[in-house]
Amino acid sequence: MICGVDEAGRGPVLGPLVVASVAIEREDERELRRLGVKDSKRLTPRRREELSGIIRKRWPYHITSVSADDIDLLRQEMTMNVLESRVFAGVIDKLEGTVHAYVDAADSNEEGFAVQIRSRLKRPIIITSRHKADDTYPVVGAASIVAKAERDRVMAEIGRELGGGVGSGYPSDGVTIAFIEKWVDEHGDLPPYTRRSWKTAQRILSSAKNKKIEDFGGN
Repeated sequence: MICGVDEAGRGPVLGPLVVASVAIEREDERELRRLGVKDSKRLTPRRREELSGIIRKRWPYHITSVSADDIDLLRQEMTMNVLESRVFAGVIDKLEGTVHAYVDAADSNEEGFAVQIRSRLKRPIIITSRHKADDTYPVVGAASIVAKAERDRVMAEIGRELGGGVGSGYPSDGVTIAFIEKWVDEHGDLPPYTRRSWKTAQRILSSAKNKKIEDFGGN
């Protein structure tokens, strides 16, 4: 049995990091290709959701989420690459019977990332670590789809809880930035689920505090 591993949400300022693993028999790769499994970023949200449902019904999988608070805490003692290698190893170990895991490399050094994962596994497993593995290996594409669909679901829940559209959570998303700025303006602090260690969050909070100081000075 082989498995694929990928993440969704490494870079966002808002929301969790989600890592998924999917296990298949080698001959099932043909079926994944027939279904149109590919890098989740190249699929519409609706198609991702449809394919994620199919994949989760037909093949073993595991999902792990790392909250924004935990990311902030763990980054005090490790890099995001090390954090991801630990989570990747965890979701691989959850799929019993896996003999070969294909992973989307989070590190610029593909083999170095594989070494980090292997050192944390509970049993010997072959690790193939490649950049853009979700485009190269169908099983990694399947993991990418499951991870992204799950993160989309969580972000929708966060939006409902916080009472507004939070966007994708990425710093490049104007909806996300506008939401955080509005929350800080109204509450004087960053909203829940924000990665406080991110430079984007620190900049928004600092800018809001400076603005209040300037307003006070102007009076």
